Formats: sequence, structure tokens, C-alpha cells
Amino acid sequence: MTVHAADASEHLENPPGEECGVFGVWAPGEEVAKMTYYGLYALQHRGQEAAGIAVADGSQVLVFKDLGLVSQVFDEQTLAAMEGHVAVGHCRYSTSGQPTWENAQPVFRNTAAGTGVALGHNGNLVNSAELVTRCRDAGLLNSKVPGAATTDSDMLGALLAHGAADSSLEQAALELLPTVRGAFCLTFMDENTLYAARDPYGVRPLCLGRLDRGWVVASETAALDIVGASFVREIEPGELLAIDADGVRSSRFASPEPKGCIFEYVYLARPDSTISGRSVHGARLEIGRRLAREHPIDADLVIGVPESGTPAAVGYAQEAGIPYGQGLMKNAYVGRTFIQPSQTIRQLGIRLKLNPLKEVIRGKRLIVVDDSIVRGNTQRALVRMLREAGAVEVHVRIASPPVKWPCFYGIDFPSPAELIANAVEDEDEMLEAVRHAINADTLGYISLRGLVAATEQPTSRLCSACFDGKYPIELPSETALGKNVIEQMLANAARGAAHSEIVPELSPEAEQAAVLRHP
Repeated sequence: MTVHAADASEHLENPPGEECGVFGVWAPGEEVAKMTYYGLYALQHRGQEAAGIAVADGSQVLVFKDLGLVSQVFDEQTLAAMEGHVAVGHCRYSTSGQPTWENAQPVFRNTAAGTGVALGHNGNLVNSAELVTRCRDAGLLNSKVPGAATTDSDMLGALLAHGAADSSLEQAALELLPTVRGAFCLTFMDENTLYAARDPYGVRPLCLGRLDRGWVVASETAALDIVGASFVREIEPGELLAIDADGVRSSRFASPEPKGCIFEYVYLARPDSTISGRSVHGARLEIGRRLAREHPIDADLVIGVPESGTPAAVGYAQEAGIPYGQGLMKNAYVGRTFIQPSQTIRQLGIRLKLNPLKEVIRGKRLIVVDDSIVRGNTQRALVRMLREAGAVEVHVRIASPPVKWPCFYGIDFPSPAELIANAVEDEDEMLEAVRHAINADTLGYISLRGLVAATEQPTSRLCSACFDGKYPIELPSETALGKNVIEQMLANAARGAAHSEIVPELSPEAEQAAVLRHP
């Protein structure tokens, strides 16, 4: 069977969506808005669609957010006006809801008592439909208001603020969070206190850091380093932290069942971060070494696809005893844009992002190491570009197993039908079909066992659903899944559907999820 990767001239393929980054700081006497800005800057790789910061000075919560990169949203004047002792920040990649200003975070809600709640969320919930219904029952939604927020994060903010009407925000969180299903790392705040929470499975990373005069929470340890905070520990799955003048209080809202996302080690996290005690850079080096042992080939040079493929390429070269070289230059200024590329730019394809160093690769038998293959059009264009630059052989090695299943916990993978590894059921036939589609001389993926070993984590503590279809958090019916499920529910409500009829329409993504529910 022949499998066709999309022609690279048709469109630029974006990598897997990085879900989001969250940051929070409690530090009286410090410039918390600026500190949050720097923290978000360190987490920019986790979301490039929108950014926002909320600050409080003990009397009010102030929120500023907009579409764009952190450096585009904030300037010195804006940050200087955001005074306070506590702040939370968020950089967004949409896994729930459209990329609009209303859906940028932190989300903000007032309580009945007149206090404010600002919240940032990294992850994705699987009971969003249930949360929407609860919000409607409590009168917290107006589906007929144009431009209303349509994210699971906004539902959380609304329910938190509603629960805090007759109790503390801390108590409201302890009552709400056990009813929330899915992946979530939260940083939220009121006028005085910083809160952080992590779902019982710990799918996404979240850590605590210490300042001389305060505390920091962040999605990754690299953000702690940037703001000069010392790493204390990871926030545990099922744990809620409250940080104020009395110090740090820890509460449990659920028993921990750790299932950390294995793709954080492959692609999502910064290489200078540490997850569960394991250096991400060290894990990627080890992935490369194991990849070399699993799929050896005689060649002249090993190159990586920057940036996430580089450490694995170095590890491969070390293990194989083959020289490593920088064969590709990356344009650091090409990223997501809100302006659709013109056809002229689209025709440039991958050359807009990467350019070969011809003098390095000409006449060479190359081993090219990349982090993953999604649709396959990027790899096909890359192989063609390397051959045109003079490579005599191109052997592709992938630092993750074939991606076959959608993620419902915070990574924006394409639908299963778009994943090239799903084109053929037989494993051997699939490998040959993908190799042929990208026009590589040979193709090798690391095994799931090899990837798990490289993380130095027990298999039982990892989520690898995108590779094996084993979802640790139970999924709802297919009608309650999909990136735009909340928009669909609110649209139905706006059309005047009876309360019992407010059910999301079945999206193509949800249909595929239903078909591929079980391995």
C-alpha cells in the first residue's frame, strides 16, 4: 500500500501543540509582574498564541492579557503599572476553545463577595461538558453574549469564584477539584494568596521554587532558574498549595496516581528542565543512544533537526561512533503567526524554517534524527531538501515511537486520520509505507520500551497514550470530546435548545476518538 505525505509546498506543518505554560509568584517587596514576565518568557515554547498576567496588591486583582508572544503583549510601561505582591501568568496554546482574546488567560471572575479570582490552566479536561452544565445550572453562563470565553479554563474560574461566595477560595478549590477530570496544572489567586494545584495523575509538570522573600510556582524548573528561584520540589499529583504571609500550606484533594506525559521528555519541555528528577536533556541524549542501538546504520555524519532533535542526534552519534555535525540552520524567528502565510510563502515550505549547510552534507551519507513524525510532510520536504543539497543517502531516525492516537490531556495532535502512522495497520508495512512516503533510504523509530527506559521512570508512572492508546484518565462519550466542545454547547444554547437538548455535536475529531478508543 502506498502512503502519501502531504506535499511540503502545500503548507507549513506545525509541530505538536505545546499546550500552555503557567507561572505564579508570591513575593512582597518584589516586582512580581516583571518576575512573571520573565517566567513566561522562559515558558514561551509551551504556548505562543496569547499571554497574560494578573497581579494583586491586597485590595484588587488587575489582569492584562492579549494575543501574541509574551514580548509582544507586554512593555515596560504596562509592567510598571502592575504593582502588587502576588501574580499569576499564562502563555497559551489552544487545546480548548478558539485562539481569541476572550480565551486568553488568566481568566478572571468576581465572587459574590466582591473579591476577584484570576486563574491560569495548563492541560485539558475531559469532563468539560459536565462543567458547562454545572455552570449553566448555577447561572454562571450567558451563551447569548457575543465573544464569551469558551474554554474549560473559564469554566473552572467561574465555578471557583461561585464556590468562594460563601467560603474561602481555598475551601472552594478543595470542593471543586475532586470533581474535575482530566489533566490540569493550575495557578490561581485572589487579592492576597497564591494557589497552585495539579491533577491526581500529574500529567503535566508543575514545580515549587523558593526566593529570598517569597515563593514561585512554574510549569518547568527552567523558569525557576530564570527568575533566580531555587527548586524546592514538584507539586504532587492531587495536591493543592496555598501561599501567603503564613507560608506554604499543602492539602490533598485526591489520592495520587502518577501518569506523567512521556512526550514532555521527547519534545514539549525545555532541555534545561528537570522532570521527576530526570534531566530532559539527559533523557534526550539517552534516547539517541538507545535509538542507535536499536537501529544502527553505516553512515558518514549524524545531524539533528533543531532544536528538539539535536540532543538525541548527539546521543546517537556518541553511541554509534559516527561524527556529529550541524547540518541544518534554523530560522529562530519563524513561529506561529496570526497572519496567514501567502501562497508565495507557503511555497517556500520547510525552507522558511530550515536551511542546509551544503558544505557540511554534500557527498555524505546522513543519519537525520528528529523528535517525531506526525503527518510526515515535514520529513518528506526535509529529505528532499537534503538530497538537493548533495546528500547521497538520508537515513531517518525518530526519537519517539509512531504517534497513532490523539491526546485528550493537553497536546494538540491532528486527528487520527491525519497521523501518517495510522495509514497501514500492519507494523512492518507501516514502517515501509512511511519510509517510502518521506523518501528516506531507511527509517527507524525508537521502541516504546527504549523511550521509557531513557526517562528513568517506571512504566506505571507514565502516560504514553499517544503511542499505545492506553488512556489513564477515563474518557467520556465521544459527543463530549473535541477541542471545540464548549463552543458547540454554547452555540446550541444560543439557538434556544431546551436544557435537556444542550448536547455538543459530534465533531470529526470525536468520531475518530470513538473509533480509536481502545488499542
